[in-house]
Amino acid sequence: MSRIGKKPVELVKGVSATLSGQTLEVKGPKGTRTFTAPDDVTLILEEGSVTVKPRGLSKRARSMWGMSRSMVANLVTGVSTGFKKELEIQGVGYRAAAQGTGLKLSLGYSHDVNFVPPADVAVTAPKQSEIVVEGIDAQKVGQVAANIREWKKPEPYKGKGIRYKGEYVFRKEGKKK
Repeated sequence: MSRIGKKPVELVKGVSATLSGQTLEVKGPKGTRTFTAPDDVTLILEEGSVTVKPRGLSKRARSMWGMSRSMVANLVTGVSTGFKKELEIQGVGYRAAAQGTGLKLSLGYSHDVNFVPPADVAVTAPKQSEIVVEGIDAQKVGQVAANIREWKKPEPYKGKGIRYKGEYVFRKEGKKK
């Protein structure tokens, strides 16, 4: 039995949902998102909440039950408050600057890196050493943050590179004399 799937998803103030067949459309102050549930689960729209129920007791139905409930919860969170990932840049001469809708990164290469995010994801640089990725889709926000981090992962000797805020980088000792 799915412990996550049992809980109904409460629709917060300012968020409305409509259900047509297996497709759930959620509207909120930040935008509109849709989710089409697999055939193994049933979506039930009650007043102020969405409940997910499995169709049968097969292993696939039970796994889709918890996953579908998590997806519906992410829809509600995305259209109401949105998702946010913060990145830190460490290293001498490494910096980021917002350039239009994109980002200009100086990461020690012979050229600057111009990063253009998808249209529904906002990337800002409040400081030269910080990058903030925001949007209503959790998967896209995480993927854009991972793509930015991929340009210069933190290295283990000096810790230089792009890391998630609060990420611990295991440091190695340099060579001995």
